[in-house]
Amino acid sequence: MQDSSDSIGKVLNGRYRLISLLGTGASANVYLAEDTTLERWVAVKLLQPALADDQAFLKRFRAEARAVAALNHPNVLQVYDWGEEDSVPFLVTEFLAGGSLSDVLAAGVRLTPEQAGLVGQQAAAGLAYAHLRGLVHRDVKPANLLFDDEGRLRITDFGVARALAEATWTEPAGAMIGTVRYASPEQAEGLPVDGKADVYSLGLVLYEAMTGELPFVGDTPLASLQARLGQSLPHNPLLGPLDAVLSEATDPDPVLRLDAQELERRLASVEALLPPPLPIPILSRHDAITDLGETVVTTTGIGFRAPSADELTQATPVVSGPARAGVTTMRSSANPLAPTVIAAPPTSLDGPDHRGRRRRRWPWIVALVVALIAGLVGVAFATKVFVPSVSVPSVIDQPNAKARAMLSADHLSVVFAPAIYSIKVPQGHVISQQPRPGISVKQGSSVTLVLSRGFPPVPVPPLATLTCAQAQAALTAQHLTGTCPPEIATYSSTVPVDQVVSYTQGTTANPTSVAYGSALQLILSKGPPPIPIPAVSGTFAQASATLTAAGFNPVQANEFSTTVPAGQVTRTSPAVGTGAQKSSTVTVYVSLGVGVVVPSGLVGTSVANAIKTLEAVGLHGSFNGSSAKIVTSTSPGSGTMVVAGSTIKLNS
Repeated sequence: MQDSSDSIGKVLNGRYRLISLLGTGASANVYLAEDTTLERWVAVKLLQPALADDQAFLKRFRAEARAVAALNHPNVLQVYDWGEEDSVPFLVTEFLAGGSLSDVLAAGVRLTPEQAGLVGQQAAAGLAYAHLRGLVHRDVKPANLLFDDEGRLRITDFGVARALAEATWTEPAGAMIGTVRYASPEQAEGLPVDGKADVYSLGLVLYEAMTGELPFVGDTPLASLQARLGQSLPHNPLLGPLDAVLSEATDPDPVLRLDAQELERRLASVEALLPPPLPIPILSRHDAITDLGETVVTTTGIGFRAPSADELTQATPVVSGPARAGVTTMRSSANPLAPTVIAAPPTSLDGPDHRGRRRRRWPWIVALVVALIAGLVGVAFATKVFVPSVSVPSVIDQPNAKARAMLSADHLSVVFAPAIYSIKVPQGHVISQQPRPGISVKQGSSVTLVLSRGFPPVPVPPLATLTCAQAQAALTAQHLTGTCPPEIATYSSTVPVDQVVSYTQGTTANPTSVAYGSALQLILSKGPPPIPIPAVSGTFAQASATLTAAGFNPVQANEFSTTVPAGQVTRTSPAVGTGAQKSSTVTVYVSLGVGVVVPSGLVGTSVANAIKTLEAVGLHGSFNGSSAKIVTSTSPGSGTMVVAGSTIKLNS
């Protein structure tokens, strides 16, 4: 690691003079620098020299630097320039004097829901802008959320995390813990990430900013990564009305997680129902340039404009005559903004005209008292002092109609915020309410309800050409189910047997997205449609040629026929005209001619008598030895069908 002090005074690319060190890290040092060309203060991130020899990192760094430099959004730190000095990469960005959210949290400050909502809106807006342009941060954490003089938030280090991820250079032990602490579950599993990974990290940052605790942190980086797999964000009363929003922003399933645009919108809708946030005490880093003759301005927080140098040093206007009681002027002290009340000089009550003046004052005093009473009455009515208070009932999980009836019974009106999707709350039921249950409000007050839109839509994964088991596994990963009824299988000339041809959900064919938890029916292929078996005749060779040309596999079988001459085709199985799959086997039967049954009564008679009996039915007999011998068996046996003119063996 480079010695950060060695670079002070160095001029990069003949333009950026390094003035002082603003911060140091495992992969880079950040300096306050003077842009000698444009005469302005900038911040320079000078990466560690070890990265200069890593060609994979340099290639990615150059590509990311070009992309990030093109970003122009009020909540993304502006990159002015980038380059290399002595082969060491550096980035030049705008200089922000307000420090980081990490500085605020390190000072023991805990953000209120109103403050965290505003910080989250600004960060989500910057992320959404970058995500639409194909850039994912990958390392959203408090140290990368910076504030300017007026407390506006900027996101820094876009692109650096991705470049470092492709570097072969290894950071010192423990250096990655900052990234691990806020990494999404998909990052923990080494899966491809998109902008929703940044939303998850931002959700953890806001949780920590409000509670002072970061969930899912183990004793080791690996334990921290494993702790958040499949786990929902723990509830904490300090989250207040942001509880539900942060729960959806940190859903362990990226499909169900809010994207940056949705998070910004949801935070804005909650923020609209809350009182304005108090300023966040942010760090002033103008002391870094005090020695250069610049004026030091103390920044006090988000939403507050720091006074100008003229406002801090201007003389208080001279007021002629004695100061009146209650007049606020500027105190000339260490805090020029601290008000002081100057008491009016004592007035004598014994002057010659005092009694007359006192009598003349009575009508004015009475009028003033009457006006004051009228004003107090008006304020009382305006603030509903005389209106009874009620405790807001809980209508969470209640259906819309019942929730309205419950609130109406307590003389409260209902306002509906935009409905949102939910995997837990049925459609039309209340997900959240503001004010929260148990809060005391005046009768007639409004309660804002957020209703469920039901299950969120999820994309249907590609299913074509998958087997039934493969398609079911792909659907399960998207929180869907699938069945493969055999009765709805169909023929296909292009999709192999038992692979998915199409699918349906209800009456919709091949939807691109369906509701979370939906069941789909998968239509499998039965292979190509059947084709009819052609008519065949003649010899087996002739029939075989016809069937082969039609795409079938012919085989021969023989049978007797009283009508078809021997050697000619008698029939096929399956029969001619029947539909069959291409390449299937077709049996061709060939005639053996007219069949003759071997007569009975041959056994037990003499060979000579047996021969006469056979010849009488058109058969011949053969024997060995004397014709006077007695026949003991025949081959083939009696009752067997044989071709006419066949010879029967007589055994004696």
